[in-house]
Amino acid sequence: MAINKLLLKLATPVLMTGVLMSGIQANTVNAEQAKVERKTKRVPTLRSKVYDQLSRAQGLADAGNQTEAFEVLDNVKSKSSSMNSYEQAMMYNFYGFIHYEAENYDQAIAAFENVVLQQPIPESFEQATLFSLAQLHMMRGNYDQTIAKIEQWESIQTRLYPNKEIPAKNLVLKAQAMYQKQDYAAASQYINAAVEQIETNDLGFQVDEQWYVLQRAIYFELKQPEKVKDVLLKLVKKFEAPKYWIQLAGMYGELEQEQKQLAVMEIAEQKSYVATGSDMFNLAQLYYYHQLPFKAAAVMQKAIDEGKLPENERNLTFLAQSLNSAKETEKAVPVMLAAAKMSETGELYAQLGQMYLNMDQWTDAIAMSQKALEKGGLRNEGMSHLVIGMAQFNMGEYNQALTQLAKAQEFDGSRGMAKQWSKFVEGERKQVESYASIGH
Repeated sequence: MAINKLLLKLATPVLMTGVLMSGIQANTVNAEQAKVERKTKRVPTLRSKVYDQLSRAQGLADAGNQTEAFEVLDNVKSKSSSMNSYEQAMMYNFYGFIHYEAENYDQAIAAFENVVLQQPIPESFEQATLFSLAQLHMMRGNYDQTIAKIEQWESIQTRLYPNKEIPAKNLVLKAQAMYQKQDYAAASQYINAAVEQIETNDLGFQVDEQWYVLQRAIYFELKQPEKVKDVLLKLVKKFEAPKYWIQLAGMYGELEQEQKQLAVMEIAEQKSYVATGSDMFNLAQLYYYHQLPFKAAAVMQKAIDEGKLPENERNLTFLAQSLNSAKETEKAVPVMLAAAKMSETGELYAQLGQMYLNMDQWTDAIAMSQKALEKGGLRNEGMSHLVIGMAQFNMGEYNQALTQLAKAQEFDGSRGMAKQWSKFVEGERKQVESYASIGH
């Protein structure tokens, strides 16, 4: 759906230019065209009385009086038997123009088809109409017709000007149609030729931004991420839009060039281009991945404070983990506790138990670990028993600690560590009992 909207934006402004040029000014062609056409075919002239009526119809249409404009054209059409081919072509051209303005695109297509059926007519006029037809067919999703009309245009061009290359705008329209037909290889051929033609010209022309966007989309469909990245580098350099910086960073990630991905995201952040919640979350993840948890926490906190990210389980958990990894455990605890209350499992309470254990807060470590076991759904239940056992040992409750450590040994993920701790606690208990006995 996104590319369809893009293509309409590409086609419509050009279409209007094509239609207007083939309107009341279509009979004024440049000197080179006139010279060539005199050699190729003899074209009748547009008489002033017909021109005046067509001009009147256009004036009414421009003023919003489409019904009256059609009435004028219908009156002209009633006398078509006395009109030459050029005059009839111009009449149908105005029908097409007014239908286009009224967004009656199928009727506009039918009218423009009638234009090119009238022969002889100036070939510049015929080409302009063919190009308008190609664009209209593009808008209507008639991609084969789009290509056919463009190739008819090119046939006339090649015959009139055999030494001239096909214009880039034709190649782009073909690329659009091929893209929609999912013929990405052909689309790539045409868009690449169009871009190269403009990039290598010596007239100072610049490639249209949307051409690069189409080229990038085609490379993406062809699964050529390196080329997608190259196009994004051009978009970043030439157009400086925030979205291109973010997309470029994403492509570096796709290419597993994480250092460049982070560098581009940091530049984007400095330019205030990292503005959405999702982009801020991605930047925070990059910081965390590159062992910069303090920066990750700062970005997450900012996103939550600004309302860019909601205070939900995912975001609070990541913020807490980032703070904890940054040795900001006291700040991490209340954030993790808030996330734990939202969670459907006891996993976050288990993490809180470990955090309290690291802070030497034995009672809280036991309480959180017990909550984790009660709530359930743990990836490794044994670790909570291990935390409780270690906390109880530090509180001097050796028998209770050994009970918990025995339970921890029932789980693969904690068995090895629990056995080691059990030996240590048993030794400490015996030593304490021995000292107590000697003292007694």
